[in-house]
Amino acid sequence: MKKVLTIAGSDCSGGAGIQADLKTMTSHKVYGISVITSLTAQNTTGVYDIMNVDSKFVEKQIDCVFEDIRPDAVKIGMVSNKDIIVAISKKLKEHKASNIVVDPVMVSTSGKQLLSPDAIDNLINMLLPLGTVITPNIPEAESISGLIIKDSEAMENAARLIGEKCGAAVLIKGGHSADNANDLLYDAGELTWFNTKKADNDNTHGTGCTLSSAIACNLAYGLSLKESVKKAKEYVTEAIGAGLSLGRGRGPLDHMYCITSKFGKA
Repeated sequence: MKKVLTIAGSDCSGGAGIQADLKTMTSHKVYGISVITSLTAQNTTGVYDIMNVDSKFVEKQIDCVFEDIRPDAVKIGMVSNKDIIVAISKKLKEHKASNIVVDPVMVSTSGKQLLSPDAIDNLINMLLPLGTVITPNIPEAESISGLIIKDSEAMENAARLIGEKCGAAVLIKGGHSADNANDLLYDAGELTWFNTKKADNDNTHGTGCTLSSAIACNLAYGLSLKESVKKAKEYVTEAIGAGLSLGRGRGPLDHMYCITSKFGKA
């Protein structure tokens, strides 16, 4: 069985972060492993508090994983401060991790700042260059590139700039666009668009976490980056389209829509 590690924050409501990652991994029939960087008190209406894990404890978690059940791919999500970024970078280099998907989580769906402003340089200079692929949304791509993204040409320019700066492939997610959910992959000088209509469903809490985890699962199986992104996007689109409706705010996807079992009931 393939093994995939998620290094991210915990979402007690289950829609994003570690919880969304592990559900995605289960749906992809890989063995999910986790390293928790932060605990969040949140639900579908917002993020109400954050408690970061000590960076030394983050290091210990990573060591425990790699020294026993070595992952075939790694997804990195919420890393909220400089010390945690330094710890993750150090340990992933030390353990020679591969197939790394970095989702540069900066702000929650509800608008809560999840990355300390003084840690942005560390993220860009230390963590992003470790990625096989980096998966920013449009606001995150603007922060990393310093460009304003208003159209597809600007999106392409930002993807090139980030890719050349970090030495990694870049997938800019277009879900923040007003009229579509078109994503753009920049890889080794080649641009590929993945065009999708915007879903008629506002329950999109955790879509970025889910997409990056699905990409990591596909990379673990040995698929090409382009195919990994294509299949991951299909999974997210169908999970949104399944129409799960939970909570009083922007609810989660139905990560388990594709699982059938003799146990439990839908």
